[in-house]
Amino acid sequence: MAIRKKILITGQVQGVGFRPAVYRLATQLNLSGFVYNDTKGVTIELQGEETKIAEFVKRLKGPDAPPLADIMSCFAGEIPIVENEKGFAIKQSDACGTPISRVTADIATCSDCLRELFDKNDFRYRYPFINCTNCGPRYSIIRTIPYDRPNTTMAAFAMCEKCAGQYHDVSNRRFHAQPVACPVCGPKIWLADNKGNKIETEPDKTIAQTAKLLKEGKILAIKGIGGFHLAVDAFNNEAVIQLRERKKREHKPFAMMADSIETIKQHAAVSKQAEKLLKSPQSPIVLLPKNASSQIASSVAEGTNTFGFMLCYAPLHHLLFAEGIKILVMTSGNISDEPLICKNDEATERLGDIAEVFLMHDREIYRQVDDSIVHIIEDKPVLLRRSRSYVPAPVTIKQTSRCDIFAAGADLKNTFSFVKANQLICSEHIGDLEDAAVYHHYRKSIEHLRGLFEVKPKIVACDLHPAYLSSQYAHSLPDVKIIEVQHHWAHIAAVMAEHNLDEPVIGLACDGTGYGTDGAIWGCECLIADLDDFERFGHLAYYPLAGGDAASKQPIRPVISLLAQAYGNEFEPAKFRRLLDKIEPDESKQQLIFEQINKKINTVQTSSLGRLFDAVAAMLGLGNYNHFEAQLPITLEAIAATDCDQQYDFELAGESDKPLTLDPRIMIRQIVADIENSEEKGNISAKFHNTIVSGLLEMAKKARQAKNLNIAALSGGVFCNRYLSWSLIRLLHKSGFSVLYNRDFPANDGCVSVGQAAIAVHKSLKYD
Repeated sequence: MAIRKKILITGQVQGVGFRPAVYRLATQLNLSGFVYNDTKGVTIELQGEETKIAEFVKRLKGPDAPPLADIMSCFAGEIPIVENEKGFAIKQSDACGTPISRVTADIATCSDCLRELFDKNDFRYRYPFINCTNCGPRYSIIRTIPYDRPNTTMAAFAMCEKCAGQYHDVSNRRFHAQPVACPVCGPKIWLADNKGNKIETEPDKTIAQTAKLLKEGKILAIKGIGGFHLAVDAFNNEAVIQLRERKKREHKPFAMMADSIETIKQHAAVSKQAEKLLKSPQSPIVLLPKNASSQIASSVAEGTNTFGFMLCYAPLHHLLFAEGIKILVMTSGNISDEPLICKNDEATERLGDIAEVFLMHDREIYRQVDDSIVHIIEDKPVLLRRSRSYVPAPVTIKQTSRCDIFAAGADLKNTFSFVKANQLICSEHIGDLEDAAVYHHYRKSIEHLRGLFEVKPKIVACDLHPAYLSSQYAHSLPDVKIIEVQHHWAHIAAVMAEHNLDEPVIGLACDGTGYGTDGAIWGCECLIADLDDFERFGHLAYYPLAGGDAASKQPIRPVISLLAQAYGNEFEPAKFRRLLDKIEPDESKQQLIFEQINKKINTVQTSSLGRLFDAVAAMLGLGNYNHFEAQLPITLEAIAATDCDQQYDFELAGESDKPLTLDPRIMIRQIVADIENSEEKGNISAKFHNTIVSGLLEMAKKARQAKNLNIAALSGGVFCNRYLSWSLIRLLHKSGFSVLYNRDFPANDGCVSVGQAAIAVHKSLKYD
């Protein structure tokens, strides 16, 4: 007996070949009806035998699902039979309603397209924009939903007969692949000088000339999926140094792109998990331990023990590397920390003094998207920058918000988030808002994503810090309820949201800076937290920080503060000249900082673990300035002796009515003694890391004993340190804790908006 069912499916089900898969399966099972995209996902009406409909649902959720599909929910209900219905059809998308369906992320070239790219018999042979339903650009070209060609930047290219035939053929891999194109009807590439004048337009000659210039040591700007890269031969140290000088990025490690896993293995240690990540459809940059024998230019990644590698992920990359190139530096096409450039005219204007030649194309990038960065902890992928190929996939949260919510994020490594019903949508990496161009990009990005998902926020969450630009922007919005969220609470809430947890946890939040409820700058906190509130159970003992934000760049400031605190009345800069002069040779400046601290002039109390890392690195002679965020801590981690299990002493104390404090004074004196006794720097670094791990572990144990909790949640930029994270997680597990940490979102401030949003959702349920 025939029945009819209406099936509603949500998740990543648009732009992934879902409707063709539904069509093929329904036809195979002799079911009639139709399927169409709507703003919630995919709607299917099926008519036929009940057993076959049940088989359809089972297979669609299993082996017959498209490779990139991710079904979040599937609801089926019986509806009246439609008389005399013939066959199964794919209907036009419905643009009405509330857009909470997933907009698919940009995906690396699939194996089928790659095979066709180098097949002389295929009409897309060596076409730099080959794609299909299973790969290619999506988020970077979409203007609005539903995800149909007229709503993308591919609307500018009318399909030829061959492409249109595949696009409309339900049995074809390119059925409704919105960016489908070929050499006859699609985007074109060309080579231009740094004034934008075309110097080569024939595709194969363009590719060959690009490769030749790179091999000669030239700096090129290459337009890709989400924006421009600045590219240079990774083995040419002189060329890499020149790129650093022109880009005004003198120290921060560069990412690289390689032609194969085999090539990467010659220069870095590649675990099975790392290889899987590198070859994944997301194709992120993966941080890998360096091989000592690597011949990669020393200036690519000085001061760190890792290389950042990715594989080719766009057809253009594959064609370029097929010209005999093995490894290129492929860094973001921008100046210093400005937003990624994605438009041709802007590229020649802004990058013309950096790149000598530009490899361009005419497919418009609507959303610039940086490469994502991943490292591995506990043999699991952990995001350090969430952007291309991961955004804007939403997270399903446990609670459903009664209204739309906007979370403004933090000012450093900013992301922002929206909540619609039970969908949390976090933006791509935006950057540091102190740069005017980044702040402009932030505001523009908010409006685009808000429009894309038709979000109308009634509640806005922001950081507690009154001077944050993100907080000021939040407060400028009309007719909304503002919820201010303490920075480190947001960090812990982000872990809870990611793991769908709303019960209290022991939160260990460690970073460089966050405005505290007492007006101090927090940065090493043990919180008892849920999504309703938090209690500060413990923290690193306060020390005075002179000069405010300058202390994040100049480690001499926390060094003098920590030494003064550790030695008390015994401390005078003159007594520590040998130690201090290698950090700040200007003795008058040393004295001025010391007097600032003594007289409490322009100082703030802080529990920052990030500044403590800065100080120890500087004391070991690893640098006297943070040219980029966490440069000194990264260098300190890189030299840590992995075979050293010793540690320094510390004191964990507290009064009944006050939080516990982790006092580092003994440790500081012992570090100074080790330096004076010429102890190996690698051992000092390891002992310091081990001490911090032990202090945090003991604080967690005290919290468990006092609060009867056993879940430890870790977050904050300090936990981007693999040595620290691995060690602490291992010891927490050994001590019987259940340990949660950021994986799908960065542990640094890139996760703050997620935590703000989760807290705002919880609080929204209390409002009428």
